[in-house]
Amino acid sequence: MFSPASRRAFLQSAAGVAAAASLSQLDFLGQLPRATAQDTKLDPKIVRLNPEIEPLVQLIEESPRNKLLEEVAARIKSGTTYREVLAALLLAGVRNIQPRPSVGFKFHAVLVVNSAHLAAMSSPDQHRWLPIFWALDEFKGSQARDIQEGNWTMGPVSEERVPPAHLAKQQFIEAMDQWDEAKADAAVAALARTASSNELFDLFCRYGARDFRSIGHKAIYVANSWRTLHCIGWQHAEPVLRSLAYALLNHEGGGNPAQNDFEADRPMRDNLSRVKKIRPEWQEGKVDEQATKDLLATIYGGSPSDMCELVVELLNKGVAPQSIWDGLLCGAGELLMRQPGIVGIHTLTSSNALHYAYQTAGDDETRQLMLLQNAAFLPMFRQGMVSRGKIGDQKLLELQPTESTAEVSVGDIFAKVSSDRMDAARLTLGYAMRHEDPKAFIDHARTLIFLKGNDSHDYKFSSAVLEDYAHVSRPWRDRFLATSVFNLTGSGERSNPLVERTRAALA
Repeated sequence: MFSPASRRAFLQSAAGVAAAASLSQLDFLGQLPRATAQDTKLDPKIVRLNPEIEPLVQLIEESPRNKLLEEVAARIKSGTTYREVLAALLLAGVRNIQPRPSVGFKFHAVLVVNSAHLAAMSSPDQHRWLPIFWALDEFKGSQARDIQEGNWTMGPVSEERVPPAHLAKQQFIEAMDQWDEAKADAAVAALARTASSNELFDLFCRYGARDFRSIGHKAIYVANSWRTLHCIGWQHAEPVLRSLAYALLNHEGGGNPAQNDFEADRPMRDNLSRVKKIRPEWQEGKVDEQATKDLLATIYGGSPSDMCELVVELLNKGVAPQSIWDGLLCGAGELLMRQPGIVGIHTLTSSNALHYAYQTAGDDETRQLMLLQNAAFLPMFRQGMVSRGKIGDQKLLELQPTESTAEVSVGDIFAKVSSDRMDAARLTLGYAMRHEDPKAFIDHARTLIFLKGNDSHDYKFSSAVLEDYAHVSRPWRDRFLATSVFNLTGSGERSNPLVERTRAALA
């Protein structure tokens, strides 16, 4: 959150008159009750939701798109909390949006809830509602598309099939391994009612990372749903986990993966053997810049197997996992730089999800698998880029900062994002090298998403890369931040009319 002094400093350095004008467009959000940082944290005393949560979900489901923001604004003014709105938004999504034919497309309305929440948590209190209002409108668009495609709605669980608590975990594992949707649905309902969130996370993140389908969205859904549940409360877990299990079992036709040898499933099968070769002291290593460089080279020229073998070799040589993550996250950024677009975006959003799983899982083998699966996925993303056109040959290590005797403001950088992203990357690299904490850059990037973002990927991508900046070690993080401008929103983009709609709703 800005202090008054740092707020003034940011406005002075960010973009001069243009940036100040942009920020002033958000002043109307101050009319709402502030969603403070404390509001976004789970109150451990809350066991059950307020009884009004179901009517709030129904309000979101049933209100016409052109009236929903006004209806929710009225509820907030009368006392509905941030957590209640966030919970109702997620529950409306999992109940009404089918994660098929792929865990993407219209389902982004669910995947983006956590990204909007992360943006909200990182914003000043008075701006914290705007990402949530955007996500409400996004839900209505996806709901309309789902209706056109058959109007899927999550039905009640078959209670007669729900196993007793002591059998639920084994039945769930068997169902997921067999790709059996009905059996998994019953088992996950039992787990949601009886198992702890920590116990289940290790289980779900392994299934979220087990196959390269839906360009990383399975792993993204695991991470994003868990993170949102941490805010809204585990009492909402059952419908969310049922939706999640259903999504993870999507195999897009072509036969049951349990009975076939599909390319999408091979890395996990191979990596289950590789983890047995990793030394027990694998986390006790040293940062090695050359190891990071070797990973970057292999991402571009090697196979998934080459990448995984290199990771095992480096860990066994005593290289710190941090150096491997530096290579994976920066390598994802380099792929985006070489071919900006939908595939490049997901190299970073999926890496963010797998890194979160790595940080959060409690089981040593699960953490190793997250590292290895991320290593395997990046060459698979590179291979997926081939059908989408030319892949550039830019190298992250060869990117040079723009030399300038004058201080370059973040406003200058984001103006350049709209006209020449490579030049913007050079400016960003120079800025990051000069500023140990590029908070002004990150805050300005988020503000432009609020004002001009018009796609779920704007929120998903920005939340992922601005978070992962802190997960990359120096000096690599400066170059990582520079790659972000290949998909961040520039100041020259058209403003999102939803800002004016929100202004009117709160008038």
